[in-house]
Amino acid sequence: MAQAIKRQSSAPTSPVIPARKAAQSHFRMLRLGTPFQPRIDALARTNDWYNWAGYRAPHSLWDEELEYFAIRSQAALFDISPMTKYRIEGKDAEAFLNRVTLRDVTKLKAGRVHYTAWCDDEGFVLDDGTLFRLSPTRFRLCSQERHLPWLLDSALGFNVTVEEETEAVAGLALQGPTSFAVLRDAGFAGVERLKIFDLAEFVHDDGTVIISRTGFTGDLGYELFVPAEQALSLWDRLMAAGELRGIRAIGYTALNRARLEAGLIVANADFVTSEHAVRPDRLRMPDEIGLGFMIDLEKGHFNGRRAILEARAKHRLRHVLVGLEIEGNIPAEHAIVYHRKGKEVGLVSAAVWSPMAKRNIAIASLARPFGDTMVDDLWVEIYAMRELQYQKLMKRAKVVPRPFIKLGRRTANPPADF
Repeated sequence: MAQAIKRQSSAPTSPVIPARKAAQSHFRMLRLGTPFQPRIDALARTNDWYNWAGYRAPHSLWDEELEYFAIRSQAALFDISPMTKYRIEGKDAEAFLNRVTLRDVTKLKAGRVHYTAWCDDEGFVLDDGTLFRLSPTRFRLCSQERHLPWLLDSALGFNVTVEEETEAVAGLALQGPTSFAVLRDAGFAGVERLKIFDLAEFVHDDGTVIISRTGFTGDLGYELFVPAEQALSLWDRLMAAGELRGIRAIGYTALNRARLEAGLIVANADFVTSEHAVRPDRLRMPDEIGLGFMIDLEKGHFNGRRAILEARAKHRLRHVLVGLEIEGNIPAEHAIVYHRKGKEVGLVSAAVWSPMAKRNIAIASLARPFGDTMVDDLWVEIYAMRELQYQKLMKRAKVVPRPFIKLGRRTANPPADF
């Protein structure tokens, strides 16, 4: 039988303050803080924040350009605590997750992680995320959006417990060529044995920290998960160990540039999740956003299976997500894609000039057959600011494979020691 453990707030009761001061405090307050917020606030120079699932998160902390180069040449520390996290455990945990996600969970061994996605009954993608198998009967599912009611409804009939642990578990991404050396110097003995998508527990303070060799940058990197009360000590341990290795805290703008170079997609940025889509033509099946490789038809029934197979058989897949290389050096963010400069065939969802690839790159959703069987004579419409006036530029686009860059150090075993 499915069970849920309700989250309880541990926040202290707020003191009574006059209404006028309360209003002023309200406008000064910028959303929730993560367990690492005191350290992040102390480093913030740009005061450039955004809302990540209700939390105050930095677009940048000191310089978005240099923060990007910290990822590619040093070690970059990024707070991933606002990422939604679920603990799923019990006798039927494997069977339950195999039922709701696309990939075959029976092939995911304890101490391993895989990237997966899950769909509604019509085969449209609800979200994508990472599934950590902590033990034979205990998992952690991380995602962009919140899905607790859906998970609980789907768990009926399974002997499994589903609990959201977003607030209880703090997370950090440590990415870049010196990330392994930082962890080793921080005293995490044996971390060199982690291969790509491995995870293990390590001693930290009076408890443990889970470290996985995963990340969102296409670079050598790790993600660390620790109880919220031990977050600051973990941060301090990493920063002290990484001082001579050039460790720097970064914001999302730099991370977003790196993930785009790696060809990775973001829910509700590169595709609209089915729970958020208002218009039917915004819904996407896994094959339409490059996630068809996840579908394992040899396993038993899973959410959306019948609809996905029918769409494949009857050629109802309407869209394709592609990588584009665009002439020039002006990013084509949210540009319209045309065929032969006249027919509108899609939209760019993310774009950047890549310092690593030395190319103007983008991810775009195109209407089939464009981007699928028809890839010639594609153009993007860019509006560039020139001397206080926008100028329309039509630039040629070419469909290219993702990732746009491929770094050998990401999968090197043992990890590179820079």
